[in-house]
Amino acid sequence: MPNAKEAGDGVTSHEAGHGAGRGGETEGSRPGRRRLTCLAVVVAVLAAGAGGLVRLFQSHLSQPFGDDRACDGSDTKLPEAISAGGAPIPAGASDVHYYTRNGNAEVTFVSGEVEDYLHRAGVLPDDALPFDATYGTKAEAGEEIALPDGLCGSPLRGPVWVYDATSATGSGVGVMVERSPVDNESFRLPTRAVVTYRLP
Repeated sequence: MPNAKEAGDGVTSHEAGHGAGRGGETEGSRPGRRRLTCLAVVVAVLAAGAGGLVRLFQSHLSQPFGDDRACDGSDTKLPEAISAGGAPIPAGASDVHYYTRNGNAEVTFVSGEVEDYLHRAGVLPDDALPFDATYGTKAEAGEEIALPDGLCGSPLRGPVWVYDATSATGSGVGVMVERSPVDNESFRLPTRAVVTYRLP
C-alpha cells in the first residue's frame, strides 16, 4: 500500500501533467492565432484601400461631365483646349476651372503669359500699355477677391485690374487679372485671370 508521501507525489505529478497539457494546447494554438491576426490586419488594410478608391471614383463622378475643371452646376462641357473670349488660353496654364450656365462661361486660370492672351483675344491692342485706363479700370485692392458666383478655384489676389472689351470675335468679354502689389505697371507673376464671355 503506498504511503502518504507516494500518494502526494502522485497527485502532484498528475496536476503537473494536467497543467502541461493545458500549456501545450496554448502553445500549439499560438501560430493559428498569429495567422488569424495577420489575416485580420491584411483585410483591414485592403478594406481601407478599397474605400479610398471608391471615394476617389465617386469624387471624379461628382464633377460635371467627369471633367475636373468643370465647377458644380455647369451645363455645358468646354473642350480640352479652351478658347475663352475668342482666343485659346495660354498653353501650360494651370489651376484651370470653368463654370457654364445658359450660354455664358466663366474661366479662371493661372499663367505667366496673360498679357499675350489679352492681345490675342483683342481685349488689349498690341501697342497699348497693360494698365491704360482707356481699356480697363482698377478694381478691388483687398488681399483676396472672391471669384464670380458659381466659379470654383482659388480667389484672386489684389490688387485687381478689370478689362471690359469686345473680343476678336466681336462679342463682349470681361477679364479680371491680378496686378503686381509693388509695381503698378506689371502683372503679378504668375497671374490669375478670370474671363467671362458668351459661348459661341
